[in-house]
Amino acid sequence: MSALSLQLRDYRLTTAEILYHLPDHPSLLQSYLWQDYDLAPEFPQLHRFLDFWSHNLEGKLHSVKVASLNLIEPPRLQKADALLSLH
Repeated sequence: MSALSLQLRDYRLTTAEILYHLPDHPSLLQSYLWQDYDLAPEFPQLHRFLDFWSHNLEGKLHSVKVASLNLIEPPRLQKADALLSLH
């Protein structure tokens, strides 16, 4: 599906910072950024990716930070705080 059709179905651009232990040096952490369109707050795509990671890759997961942004929203109306006139 295209990005627009996913967004119209309430998918959001989701970014996850994944910290994991290096297989050869378990005391060191490495960072990996994952980004895709996903449904908040369940994040099924991210869960699928993390399941794949834990079953197929050697680096043990340490932590995951998730940020999600809805790109298509209704317009917002904001009032002006001041009205200035220039001659």
